[in-house]
Amino acid sequence: MQKRIFSGIGILFLGIGACFAQQNQLQTQLKVNQLIDKKAEYHRLTGGEQDGYRIKIYFGVDKDKMKLVKTKFSSRFNEFRTSEDYEQPNWVVLVGDFKTKLEAYEAKKRIEAEFPAFIVKGKIKK
Repeated sequence: MQKRIFSGIGILFLGIGACFAQQNQLQTQLKVNQLIDKKAEYHRLTGGEQDGYRIKIYFGVDKDKMKLVKTKFSSRFNEFRTSEDYEQPNWVVLVGDFKTKLEAYEAKKRIEAEFPAFIVKGKIKK
């Protein structure tokens, strides 16, 4: 008789434990879905950009020289994305989209043998 009572109590506790585990799993899934939704909303609001680093290889007023530097760089280092910007009154050529300063520094070491290179903070594409 005692074995039946203990067995029944054990089964009851297992059932309750399974219910709590299932409820906990459901709550965890809801939290994950909320985080995914928040990340998607953040991505929409920021236009897919985040804080990061780029390498500045040209800064000057001569637009033709800027185009020449960008073309020369792209032919030599085609693995890096280049972009040009105008910061009145100067033209700027920026290289790469680096998430960390260490990544930018490693690229800078390769680039600076042929181009002046300075690491700058900026918005990068993800």
